[in-house]
Amino acid sequence: MLAIFLKTLPFFALIGVGYWARFTQFFSEEATAYLTKFVFYFALPAMIFRFSANLELADVWDWRLVAAYLWGTAFVYGIATMVGFARKLDVPTNAFEAQCAVIGNVGFLGIPMLTLLLGEEAIGPVMLCLAIDLIVFSSLIVILVTGSRDGRMSIGILRTVGLGLIKNPMILAMASGLLWSASAVPIPAPVNEFLTILGGAATPGALFAIGASLASKSAERLSIAGWITFCKLFLHPAFVTFGALYLFSVDPYSAGVIIAAAAMPVAGNVYILAQHYNVAPQRVSAAILVSTAVSIVTLTTVIAWVQT
Repeated sequence: MLAIFLKTLPFFALIGVGYWARFTQFFSEEATAYLTKFVFYFALPAMIFRFSANLELADVWDWRLVAAYLWGTAFVYGIATMVGFARKLDVPTNAFEAQCAVIGNVGFLGIPMLTLLLGEEAIGPVMLCLAIDLIVFSSLIVILVTGSRDGRMSIGILRTVGLGLIKNPMILAMASGLLWSASAVPIPAPVNEFLTILGGAATPGALFAIGASLASKSAERLSIAGWITFCKLFLHPAFVTFGALYLFSVDPYSAGVIIAAAAMPVAGNVYILAQHYNVAPQRVSAAILVSTAVSIVTLTTVIAWVQT
């Protein structure tokens, strides 16, 4: 446990440095936004493309893994939704609470951390988890929020969802990399070197950006943030574990990767959506802040367990 904590400590230390830089105003809000854009549109896609271009689709696709992660995520999403309706929340607010309960920081934190701690073989399962989060649940929240405001489903909503998926750089990087792999054409050495250098900026850049963005988050509604954190850091990995090991018999290594991915704290992109739709941004902000702080202990524990 101590050995794993010492391995994860540098990741959280980088988050801490980003938090300090933003908290002391050394790093401005505008600088944080531009760093996040650099990571999201350039560094992280370069890393994902290079990894996926060296994989075959058979190395990535595993229906048992998809079923296990989707089952566990949907189950916790359902629990959070039912609790929200019992508290008489409106549909948009309830949708964002449920989103926070299951969508972890797989892109910015999970890919860099798990590929370094669990090996580059982790990239396939991690990409599947990220794809499920983006394609299924990020689409679902847009449909729920927009549909509840319009009072009906429409072609416009589906068009918005479709365009959002097509324009997402991480999905584009995954798809492009797998297509390149299918072509059986090796990546030219200068291109590979370029992707290595650019992708190398993803880990420190993403972690610093997470910390800097956390410094602007408020800790209001702590009781609700505590409930969401419990769902995200405890229920989510627990139900994914049950699905992976008992319902769908995922191989132990891949099961460990998706369990660790499920143990990630609440993703920052949920806050961006909450701000965009003006739905409970303070509630989402508090959930991100609290879950990230608690995950220093819980995520380390989960990674130590799955490595055994």
